[in-house]
Amino acid sequence: MTARTGAEERAWLAAYADRLLAAVEPYASPSGSLVTLPGTPGGYGTAVDGLEGFARTFLLAGFRLAGEDGADPTGLAERYAAGLAAGTDPAHPERWTRPDEHGQAKVEAASLALILDLTRPWIWDRLAPSAQEHVVGYLASVVGDDDYPDNNWVWFRIVVETFLRSVGGPFSADDVARDLAAHDRFRRPGGWFADGPERSFDHYAGWALHLYPALWARMPGAADVAAAAGDDLAVRSASDREHLARYLDDALALVGADGAPLLQGRSLTYRFAAAAPFWAGAVAGVGRPGQLREAATRIVRHFADHDVPGPDGLLTLGWHQPWRPLAQRYSGTGSPYWASKGLLGLALPATHEVWTAAPEPLPVDVGDVLTVAAAPGWAVSATQDDGIVRVINHGTDHALPGTDGGDSPLYARLGYSTATSPLLDPEAWLSPLDQSVVLLDAADRATHRAGFETVPVECGPPDAPGRPAVAVALGSVAGAHWLRADTTAPDHGSGRPGTATAAGEITTVSIVRGAWEVRLVRVAVGADARATALRIGGWAAGPDLDSTLVPLLGDVAPVSGSTTHDDATPLAGPTTTPWLRYTPLPAGWTGVGVRLGRGAAGPQDPAPRLELTPGQAVVTWPDGALTTATLP
Repeated sequence: MTARTGAEERAWLAAYADRLLAAVEPYASPSGSLVTLPGTPGGYGTAVDGLEGFARTFLLAGFRLAGEDGADPTGLAERYAAGLAAGTDPAHPERWTRPDEHGQAKVEAASLALILDLTRPWIWDRLAPSAQEHVVGYLASVVGDDDYPDNNWVWFRIVVETFLRSVGGPFSADDVARDLAAHDRFRRPGGWFADGPERSFDHYAGWALHLYPALWARMPGAADVAAAAGDDLAVRSASDREHLARYLDDALALVGADGAPLLQGRSLTYRFAAAAPFWAGAVAGVGRPGQLREAATRIVRHFADHDVPGPDGLLTLGWHQPWRPLAQRYSGTGSPYWASKGLLGLALPATHEVWTAAPEPLPVDVGDVLTVAAAPGWAVSATQDDGIVRVINHGTDHALPGTDGGDSPLYARLGYSTATSPLLDPEAWLSPLDQSVVLLDAADRATHRAGFETVPVECGPPDAPGRPAVAVALGSVAGAHWLRADTTAPDHGSGRPGTATAAGEITTVSIVRGAWEVRLVRVAVGADARATALRIGGWAAGPDLDSTLVPLLGDVAPVSGSTTHDDATPLAGPTTTPWLRYTPLPAGWTGVGVRLGRGAAGPQDPAPRLELTPGQAVVTWPDGALTTATLP
């Protein structure tokens, strides 16, 4: 990768942001309050789409104004101030949907409040008194509203009420106390947050649950509302910074050498919002500035290099190119502009250390990365030779242990990477194939694993305690179940609900090193008689990747095959998923090698060898290194 100075990166990023802002201007309503972008309306209707288009591009406009100390050659302040005045005026024909009228307006209100605070001298202070009164009235509808989901949304109310307090508006200490308590409940080890009570680990940990506390601590009203809620802002901010610093250790290791973020979790159409936690580190003063800048700008450049935005300068529902199936029900034409969070660094002046520090490499640039992110239950393996980051997943499913809903392809698959996407066509939600271990019935219906239990797996060199491990291992036990899914349920990223039928217990252990995973599978005795076969699926890989799946151990010889899909992911080109099918169900442990790489497996990277000893699996890696893992 070419090392660029901070000044060069800032100039490029500013030009990129200005292009985005210029492209949306023709889609503003006459008053400027609604920015309704072309395309099929989102699930919440055109009025919400227009509000999102305004609020989310207002984020970007605010960053530009703040970072240039109010210098405004393109008239952003005047343009957005006019829209604010009209949108919050209850008598205006282009007024906004209010937070007490539609839940999505609560999300957008937070963006309005953040930028009104950040750009106070250039927008808020220059609004007419009547317009200020209307803005306060609009935002004040969140005060005392108990209809906030128990997830990252709690921060939307905190920042709105904090801004209201700073301008003499109403706020509720009870609201803030309740929301801060919820935020604390979402904390998990290693700097992670779950997005709510479920095992919902995804980009929201960074672009929401770490970002908002870093920005909130800088708001003038934060100390007052924290004190009123019985909290100490200084103590809380110190704890938040420490938590963020630990998270960034994992987050940096999850960025591919080409800048690709992990393709996992919901709201992926926000794209380079994945850069937000690195800018949050810069805002909070944690992490190494040159490395944070490198991670953030490399993510944005990844999308720019893949023609995002398109020729018209607009962000669409998709990843590299428009791909509507990536959207959730709540996604509308303005939704992708939450990507603005990934340009937060522009709010920091050119003299900030994040722009003046020398560039530093990412972990994948320096060498292979092998670690475990404990909270999401991910074995992380990045390989320097191909720049790919892979996570093998035994802890995330967007569900609670013991539940029996459907698997979400975005959360419950056994693996995710920066170079592949899970299959996301309609069939993938009903019948897991890629990165899955399933039982099949006579009609080839596949089971689901959501609700599985994580199990610890000890892993290290044989007979050498204390020596560094050359591999990492994780495991899980799933109550595999068939599902009669309710396909009419709204899509918010979770697996489909429905009626479950137990199929049997499957234990899966993953031993991971480099491009290879050694996957061991055991089906418990007493599986439902309707379970006629075991199927193990590998990576769904595009034409420039190698996805290998080879049997390593087992009493039953499998049938091997692969399935090709032409348009089942947001990445360009067809994908091919290898699979192994075992009929009848094998007794004891079955072992397979699973590989993802840019070059085909061969003499330079042969499959590992696997042996079983009592209670243990012994893996011999291609270079002769040994790993012993306990088996549950």
